Amino acid sequence: MEYRTIGTDPSTRREVSVLSLGAMLFGTAVDERTSFALLDRFVEAGGTFVDTSNNYAFWVEGSQGGESEALLGRWRRSRGIGDEVVIATKLGARPLAPSRGFTLDVEGLSAKTVRESAERSMERLGTDRIDLLYAHIEDPRTELAETVEAFGSLAAQGSVGLLGVSNHWVWRVERGRALAAAAGLPGWEVLQYHHSYLRHRTDLPSLRSADGSVGVAGGEVLSYLRSEPGLAMVAYSPLLGGSYVRSDKPLGEGFDHAGTAKRLAVLREVAAETGATANQVVLAWLIGGEVPVIPLVGASSVAQLDESLAAVGLELTADQRARLDAAH
Repeated sequence: MEYRTIGTDPSTRREVSVLSLGAMLFGTAVDERTSFALLDRFVEAGGTFVDTSNNYAFWVEGSQGGESEALLGRWRRSRGIGDEVVIATKLGARPLAPSRGFTLDVEGLSAKTVRESAERSMERLGTDRIDLLYAHIEDPRTELAETVEAFGSLAAQGSVGLLGVSNHWVWRVERGRALAAAAGLPGWEVLQYHHSYLRHRTDLPSLRSADGSVGVAGGEVLSYLRSEPGLAMVAYSPLLGGSYVRSDKPLGEGFDHAGTAKRLAVLREVAAETGATANQVVLAWLIGGEVPVIPLVGASSVAQLDESLAAVGLELTADQRARLDAAH
């Protein structure tokens, strides 16, 4: 395994594995026995970075979420896991009532919600300190300053280690970080967005914004990361739910543009040259890129996880990386 430092403050920064394991479906679509086996294998391989959220997996159970956090709490207790494994969770997108689909009727990011939801997450995870806490989605109903102060206060009092933000427009991320700095409070240092080798269109209206896909790492996000090397980037859904390797998993509307076929052709060429799978090439490309990225991978079997773990040791040549980058 390889490792990367996230965070800049010596008192809170953490060294984490360059591959993160997503626990989104653990305890629901992935049963407890399999979930424990995946977590055990990840740690055995040197993995130290696990990701969840307080709303996982409401769409599977028709609940409000929390199943994934609760499972991680049981796994931590049963294995005696302490702070050697960094567990990240999120708040803000938990539905206010049981739901089987994404909804706008969610808890939001008010100071009261941030404080109370963080406390409930700590209870489910079985810890008195959250290693990394994200603002999951934007909350247009709450003043940004209120949200920033709530997150910063949790970090300042020691209830949270690192702060992160996901699925926000870049201008709100930058404004939030500026507000935190002006108030002398810890600010967001880890960004989590959807990012993969294939480029997803950012102009398509989405549930949360008529202006486009707020959760996609387009040029604005990548440019921002280049200009702020102290920030860390975590990429969710980097393997597109299996679409790189499964013919029965269509890519979807977001990838319906001229550049997709060209990038797929080069990806397959490089996979053939290296003897690796397309998934492994994608992960290696993300990990070793000019803008360092920590891919967040899911798995429903140990074999799937092992495929992703093997990508950590895959070295792309300068020529292969240049060809992958140039395809458009």
